[in-house]
Amino acid sequence: MASTSTQIISFSSTSIPRWNHDVFLSFRSEDTRYSFTDRLYTSLVRRGIRNFRDDKLKRGEEIGSELLKAIEESRLSIIIFSPNYAHSRWCLDELLKIMECRKEMGQTVLPVFHHVDPSHVRKQTGSFGEAFDNHKADTEEKKEKVQRWRTALTKAANLAGEDVNDG
Repeated sequence: MASTSTQIISFSSTSIPRWNHDVFLSFRSEDTRYSFTDRLYTSLVRRGIRNFRDDKLKRGEEIGSELLKAIEESRLSIIIFSPNYAHSRWCLDELLKIMECRKEMGQTVLPVFHHVDPSHVRKQTGSFGEAFDNHKADTEEKKEKVQRWRTALTKAANLAGEDVNDG
């Protein structure tokens, strides 16, 4: 009997995700950091919601792995799609991780379309199409990654979200 309860405890402790953040904010800094994202972050903090944005990184930490870890440790991800979001390879890599966590861990994902048409995100047209024109895929590996970015954008844009066109 002792071994059975040990197995149950062991199983439950490894199968229940540990959330260090309620919300992970994914955004293109130059578009929204000092406007929409800052107001959203402040509003969440006021309500006692633990959220992560990249300014919480400590000096000297590796940005990439720390951000990916924060995504995994978040209960919900809010993706703020803005005109220059897809120009950032890092934003697109964040998006890949967010969509992976949605699929594998059941993470909730909320897209916010900030001054962009959701169909431009979904179909990679407008500023999103321009961004992909700049993401040159000269090797098979890069072509595969670009395709994964496109698929992630389409899937994220197909989720119910919010359309925001104010400051």
